[in-house]
Amino acid sequence: MEINETVLKEEERIAFILRSLYRQYGFLQYKMSKFEEYDLYANCRDFLVSDNIITFTDTNGKLMALKPDVTLSIVRSTRDIPGYVNKVFYNENVYRVSHGSHAFKEIMQVGLECIGAIDDYNIFETVLLAVKSLSAISSEHILSLSHLNIISSLLAELGLDKEEQKQAVRLIGNKNMHEFKKFCEEVQVKRNESAARSIDEVINILMLNDEPSKVIEILESKGCDVKAVNELKALTSMLNAAGEGERIVIDFSVVSDLSYYNGIVFKGYIKGVPESVLSGGQYDALLKKMEKSQKAVGFAVYMDFLERYFEKDEPYELDAVIKYDEDTDRRYLFNAVQVALNKGLKVTAQKEISDKLRYKTLYRIDEYGALKEVSNA
Repeated sequence: MEINETVLKEEERIAFILRSLYRQYGFLQYKMSKFEEYDLYANCRDFLVSDNIITFTDTNGKLMALKPDVTLSIVRSTRDIPGYVNKVFYNENVYRVSHGSHAFKEIMQVGLECIGAIDDYNIFETVLLAVKSLSAISSEHILSLSHLNIISSLLAELGLDKEEQKQAVRLIGNKNMHEFKKFCEEVQVKRNESAARSIDEVINILMLNDEPSKVIEILESKGCDVKAVNELKALTSMLNAAGEGERIVIDFSVVSDLSYYNGIVFKGYIKGVPESVLSGGQYDALLKKMEKSQKAVGFAVYMDFLERYFEKDEPYELDAVIKYDEDTDRRYLFNAVQVALNKGLKVTAQKEISDKLRYKTLYRIDEYGALKEVSNA
């Protein structure tokens, strides 16, 4: 049976498109249960978008959790096969605090993961699919790229140790460069050491947000981490060759927790949504934490943001309401509904109309069975 796309919400239609895209690139669908053992999430709580987890005790006494995340389950279930890359995508409901309501909600999440013998092509393909995912959502989109190794090497040149770098990264992500400078100065005073690079120079680099070629030229001239800069250069060159470089910028305010992420990280934005609707990157450190020897890269699309975005674009739930009463000929009513359906309209027949119902046009049926417009909503 063919699926009529008019019955789907816009975010559901996009989920279908994304699943088709990922399958086309050879990714296999990963399916999981609604819940997992709580320990899986408790040990990597900082990795989760929200650390609020719904838990319950199973009949066998084990503490279980409604899944707040899919990546951790995929990592745990992936076998280590030398030279092989496990490519999977998912379209699952997760249970966590929504960005909009700040209450627990069942949220549709779509994403993909590459786990195994990751190389530069796997990273390119993942970023490419992230860009194509944004294109499926909106033509007005931007993918912001960053490289955590460049950031961490700059912070090391300021004399910050691993724990101090994590704190500094949070300030960078919040674009709070005033507090960042103050924090770095306090560290240097405490140690009474001179830094290999000035704080102001590092801030100027970290505030770069421009097309890749311009940023890379500055990074090279400033003598930043050569290996990481070359990785960024090769990645953006391949994206340009694939015809997807026009809406990509390098922005070092795009950061992730150094306890879990490394290398290339990225966020995707669409016009009309103030926060990123897509987020991903390399997370080899997470696999190491979970005692896995593989590497990994992936991303997730936050469908709860899109749900609110498309709600704003659709002021009406229904195209038409057909009002009838006890005297209305039921055959006329049925035929009127069919006429509206054949026109591709979303329609309901009602004796009384709720003030909460959002509809475009109200109709009645005349004595001859024809639809007559009464008023516009």
